[in-house]
Amino acid sequence: MAAPLSEKIGYGLGDMSSSMFWKIFSYYLPFFYSNIFGLSLEHAAMMLLITKLADAVIDPVMGIVCDRTTSRWGRYRPYLLWIAMPFAAAGVLTFTTPDLGYTGKLIWAYATYMLMMIVYTAINVPYGAMLGVVTADSQERTVFSSYRMFFAYGGSFLALALFEPLCTLFTPPFVGTDGAAKIAAEARGWQTATAVIGVLCAVLFFLCFRMTRERVKASSETKSTHHSVAGDIRSLMTNGPWWILLGVAICVLLFNSIRGGVAAYYFKDYLGEDNSLGGNLLLSCGAFLAIGEVANMLGVTLASPVARRIGKKQTYMLALIGSGVLSVVFFHMPLSVAGCWAIVVLQVLISAFAGMTFPLLWSMFADVADYSELKHGHSSTGLIFSSSSMAQKFGGAFGSALILWLLAAYGYNTEADAVQSGQTLFGLRLLMSYLPAAGCALASLLLVFYPLTDRRMKHIAGKLSIRRKTEDHE
Repeated sequence: MAAPLSEKIGYGLGDMSSSMFWKIFSYYLPFFYSNIFGLSLEHAAMMLLITKLADAVIDPVMGIVCDRTTSRWGRYRPYLLWIAMPFAAAGVLTFTTPDLGYTGKLIWAYATYMLMMIVYTAINVPYGAMLGVVTADSQERTVFSSYRMFFAYGGSFLALALFEPLCTLFTPPFVGTDGAAKIAAEARGWQTATAVIGVLCAVLFFLCFRMTRERVKASSETKSTHHSVAGDIRSLMTNGPWWILLGVAICVLLFNSIRGGVAAYYFKDYLGEDNSLGGNLLLSCGAFLAIGEVANMLGVTLASPVARRIGKKQTYMLALIGSGVLSVVFFHMPLSVAGCWAIVVLQVLISAFAGMTFPLLWSMFADVADYSELKHGHSSTGLIFSSSSMAQKFGGAFGSALILWLLAAYGYNTEADAVQSGQTLFGLRLLMSYLPAAGCALASLLLVFYPLTDRRMKHIAGKLSIRRKTEDHE
């Protein structure tokens, strides 16, 4: 029986919350650390890399913890209630610039961003794992996942459309041309804008908790058996489809984090005043990113019907190839009104293709959990879904660090109103085009070897249904 529409909407609100913060972190945090907070490019790159990689190790631990959680609300759902407020608070601390010396600020950046990533893990791993227990039907999971990603991109659009105006609104006026006073005022604006977004995030997670239910019990759970953590890890390590999806997810996150994270630099230093769409109409970085989120939502709506027709795997590969090829075309756009319009069109098309990938990815991770349950007798849903969050951390870590390292290698100047060299501008163009496209190409290659086709999943679902019914009557 299909789940009610209200529950699908409620499930979507959870990732709407996560994505509001995640996109701000991915797209604006490197720029914030280098141009507002005051870290060097090298220190900011190393900080982002170390904290995200360290936190990625925590994801499987959280998966194991929530797999073994028992409460009147289920295994995964209660974390939406418990962590909503800490999630908002950690985001505000991350975008806070303390009145400290350089070393103190560097320590603050490490501590607050690590805290943010831990809290993100504590709420997002259980939220993702819920997809495996809201329904047992593989196609219905794709529908749930599509609602999730539709609302996720809606939240991203809202956050990106609001963030720059909120930063401007809350930046207190300053007098004179003192660069330090200007940056201090901007830091206050960024902190307050993040607080507004954080309150919205907490409210959305509370609504997600109220509007969803856990329905499916894994076969091992129905017998109340408790398999060991070591057994869970052994099962995961021998799960071939999981390894393939993990690699695909990392590559896709590299694509998104590099292309999105460099956009602020690209608009400030490369496009600059050549951002006219004609007349008084200008293309800002916030508008560019927000347009992408709307196009992502279009891609999400296409994912389920296209996957029903040609299969999840084939749809995923089509979306990756489309995103990669068009990203290469992006490199060759001229600095002109026509070129600016072409950038908008390419952003729409690239983002629509990219939007198709994530609902399929989450649905395929749920399929991997079913495959594990059939093969090993237990699904370890939380542990498997934690790998997707881990992939986000790895992809985001290397993507953000790579942006800053390459900018440093290309001689990027972080001083106020600096004019960048031709070499630096060439690097910015590569970061918006060929480098993200390489991530798509590698993900496509890995996906060729993914074995869980739609036909095979129907076979697995049938066997699991029989097993679960049998154990319910024992």
